Amino acid sequence: MAAPDTMGHMRMLLLAMLLVPMACYRPDFDPSKARAAYPYDLHSPATIPVEVFRDGTTITIMNSTAGGWVDATVWINQRFSAPISGLAAGQMIEMDLVAFRDNIGESFPAGGLWATRRSMPVRLVELQANADRPLVGLIAIRQNEFE
Repeated sequence: MAAPDTMGHMRMLLLAMLLVPMACYRPDFDPSKARAAYPYDLHSPATIPVEVFRDGTTITIMNSTAGGWVDATVWINQRFSAPISGLAAGQMIEMDLVAFRDNIGESFPAGGLWATRRSMPVRLVELQANADRPLVGLIAIRQNEFE
């Protein structure tokens, strides 16, 4: 009689294994957090000596210029953006990639231990001083061969 009870436990275990991943899934977008669409008409080939390093789910922006920015927007891969209150001359700031959102509120797929989506590389990083100014490219430094 132990065999039927074991089969019941096996079925429950199998059901739990199927349901737990679905219970952990949550959409990575929130329309209330949507940001403006990428301003293709303001794209510029200009770059400035500001370096961007990715470390897991964060980026570090190092401003090696003599100038600074206040209330600017950082753009990643011509899709995701996040505001910064300022970036002074010589300043280094760290930003969480999950804070970057696109025009439908989807967060940047930063990866990480509990990620439900594949990590996206940080290829193109741009800075926009204000809504009507052209964007300037920053220097995205590849950290490893998998980016």
